Amino acid sequence: MASSSTGYVKQLLASGVAAMVLVGGFAAAPSFMAGSAGAQPYRSQAPAGGPVSFADLISEISPAVVAIEVRQRPGAQSRSPFDLPDDSPFNFRDPNAGPTALGSGFFVDSGGVIVTNDHVIADAEQIVVRLQDGRELNARLLGSDEATDLAVLQVEGGGYPAVRFATSNALRVGDWVIAVGNPFGLQGTVTAGIVSALGRQNAGNSSYVDFMQISAPINSGNSGGPTFDLNGDVVGVNSAIFSPTGGNVGIGFAIPADTAAAVVQQLRSNGRVTRGYLGVQVQGMDEEIAQGLGLRDTNGALVAGVVDGGPGDQGGLRQGDVVLRIDGHLVEDSRDLTRRIGGYPVGREARLEVWRDGRRENVTVRLGERPSERELALDANLQLPSAPPSDALGLGASVRAATQGEREANQIESRDPGVFVEMVVAGSDLAAEGVEPGDIILRANGVPIRNAEQLGAMTELSRAQGRPVQLLVAKRDGSLRVIFVDPVPQP
Repeated sequence: MASSSTGYVKQLLASGVAAMVLVGGFAAAPSFMAGSAGAQPYRSQAPAGGPVSFADLISEISPAVVAIEVRQRPGAQSRSPFDLPDDSPFNFRDPNAGPTALGSGFFVDSGGVIVTNDHVIADAEQIVVRLQDGRELNARLLGSDEATDLAVLQVEGGGYPAVRFATSNALRVGDWVIAVGNPFGLQGTVTAGIVSALGRQNAGNSSYVDFMQISAPINSGNSGGPTFDLNGDVVGVNSAIFSPTGGNVGIGFAIPADTAAAVVQQLRSNGRVTRGYLGVQVQGMDEEIAQGLGLRDTNGALVAGVVDGGPGDQGGLRQGDVVLRIDGHLVEDSRDLTRRIGGYPVGREARLEVWRDGRRENVTVRLGERPSERELALDANLQLPSAPPSDALGLGASVRAATQGEREANQIESRDPGVFVEMVVAGSDLAAEGVEPGDIILRANGVPIRNAEQLGAMTELSRAQGRPVQLLVAKRDGSLRVIFVDPVPQP
């Protein structure tokens, strides 16, 4: 983690380790060093399959690892959870400069190409790298990708020690790994551990990275540094830790080499990463949604919204469709669909099998280019005017017609007018589904909703038919969700 950006690490915890025991004022040697009869001399024992020492390997690979200091733009907030004293020998930042971030990186080309994390160089005004031999070099940004948290830098000159990404996917849980980096400004720190898990999908908010979990201790400032295998190849780029205590608890996460290598190649060639784009918002399936739509299982991705004029809209996708397959491959969930589409080149045609109105249909979409993550997450943050609410019959909420300002604040791009949620009754189905004041209900059972009376009518129809009402809800964070709510029985 860059010491400016994660928020996992709150402080560095120091602990003392007693090497000798004082007995009567004298230092008594530990028993394994004693010369008493029967005592056995201590010998370094290698774990099964591991070397006695990593020293020879470290001497070969560590010169390729660099420390990174980023001076952020004026007005940027320093997010560092740890600050070294200005007179610390490990601190090479200017105490009179603006906000700074510390991180790590590594050469992948002797011509001066360095890989690090996107969050290390975020808001950078100046980037300085320090080599193991003490040289400090200014670096320029070749490109970055927020979606995978990777960035590529360039320094002038040549002949730099470089390492390479592992080309094999043979890494297994339990294999030895070594992390090298710049935690808390302590350049050249080496830690060792094992691969704890592979394919972690819940370690970050990226749909494009299945993280590798490692037990080698990494801390704030290790962000962007490499994790090596025993061949000296880079198997991961350190990115984050999980730390409920504020210190390292042996749970670190690295971006796998195959993902990193592909992204780095694009950044070196084009300065950015392009991904296929459907122009829809999707959400995962659960048993309730699957049952409501007449599906036998929860595979697939539910289309919660379609961007007007986007590739999906032009290709014929509709809100409420469930994408079951793409080019014949089963879609496991919404994340799987996002990843598969993102891996396609812009302009490619994707053949989608969708579930619509109780039957399977085929839709072909020519993919566009996915906007940046910041563009997708843009929040208008507008002031919401107040207006008298009206009750929506049998839903446990008060709603009224949404204003244009409210629609913009919820980043609604569809033509659906929608009703603004003023109040949600505690304990209601709406509350249980996460609907909150400020959300906008756009559709009920696929029908665009203009006012409270129309929503009440659709609710009453669902009640008469003995089925849940399907609602499309626009959240304040710009996301869309499809939920199923049982209408409240009338007295």
